Amino acid sequence: MTPAPPPPALLAAAPDLARAVADWLRHLRAERRAAEHTIDGYARDLRQFLAFIAEHRGEVPDIAALLALGPRDFRAFQARRRGEGIGPASAARGLSALRHFFRHLDRQGHGQNAAALAVKAPKRPHGVPRPLTAAAALATVDEAGSLAAEPWIAARDEAVLALLYGCGLRISEALGLKRRDVPFRDMLRITGKGNKERLVPVLPALGASVERYLALCPYPLPAAGPLFVGAKGGPLSPRIVQRCMETLRGALGLSADATPHALRHSFATHLLGAGGDLRTIQELLGHASLSTTQRYTEVDTARLLAAYADAHPRARG
Repeated sequence: MTPAPPPPALLAAAPDLARAVADWLRHLRAERRAAEHTIDGYARDLRQFLAFIAEHRGEVPDIAALLALGPRDFRAFQARRRGEGIGPASAARGLSALRHFFRHLDRQGHGQNAAALAVKAPKRPHGVPRPLTAAAALATVDEAGSLAAEPWIAARDEAVLALLYGCGLRISEALGLKRRDVPFRDMLRITGKGNKERLVPVLPALGASVERYLALCPYPLPAAGPLFVGAKGGPLSPRIVQRCMETLRGALGLSADATPHALRHSFATHLLGAGGDLRTIQELLGHASLSTTQRYTEVDTARLLAAYADAHPRARG
C-alpha cells in the first residue's frame, strides 16, 4: 500500500512539492525497502525542514524554491534545530533525509541543489559501548527464565536473551527468526541491516534453550511464521524484551546501561577479551566497517586499565 501525501496541515509545501514528497516516500518503501521507522523518521525530518523554510522565507515552498536555497538557508535550519536542543545524532539523520530527498528530486529530472549536498553534518560524539560483565550477562540470561509466571513465557524470554548474548544478535534479528530456522544445528543464517546475510555459530546450550521454549509454547507455529510469539500468539514485540530487561535490572541490581543491546555489546567485548580477532568479531556482528568493531578495543582497554589500577601495588596510595 503506497503512502498518500502528508496532510496539508502537516506539510508546508506547494502541490508540486507535495507530490514529489509522496513519490519519494513510495520510492523509499517500494524500491529502497527502507524500514518503516526509517521512513517515518525521514518524513518527519522533511516536514520540519519545509515548515522552517516556509517560515524563514515567508512563503510555502515549491520545488523551484527548494532548488534555489543556498548554504545560508541550510545553516539557518541547523541553527534552529540546535536551539531546540536536538542532539548531533538526530541532526545528522535529519540532514541525511534532506540529502536523500534532494537527490531524489535530481533523479526525477527536477534539477540539483549543490548547497544541500555540500552542507556538513554535525560531528557525532564518539560513543563507547557499555557491556555487562561476563558474570552479569550470564546471570541476566539465567534469571530471565525464572521471572514470568507462565513457564513458556519464562522459557521464551530466556531463549531470546540467550541469543542476544550467545550469538551477538540485534533484538530485531532475534525476533525476525522464523520457526523454520529451528533446529539451528551448528550455524545460524542471519539477515541484518541492509539485508546483508551472515553466519553465526550456535552453541548447543543456545539450541537447547530454544527447544525448551518450543516444547512449552502453547501456540502452533507455522514454518514461515515468527519463532518467538507474544502472550496472545502474535509476533513478539521488542518492547516486551525491553521490559524483561528492565525487571532484570532491578532484580540483579544492574545499571540503566543493561539493555537488550548491551548483551550484544557484551558478546563482542567478551570475545575480544578472550583473544578473538577483530575481523572475526566484525563478521559475527555484521558490521559493514571495521572501524565500528574497533570501538570494542577501547572497551577492553578500559577494562584492563581498571583491573591494573585495582591490582597493581604501585596503584595503591
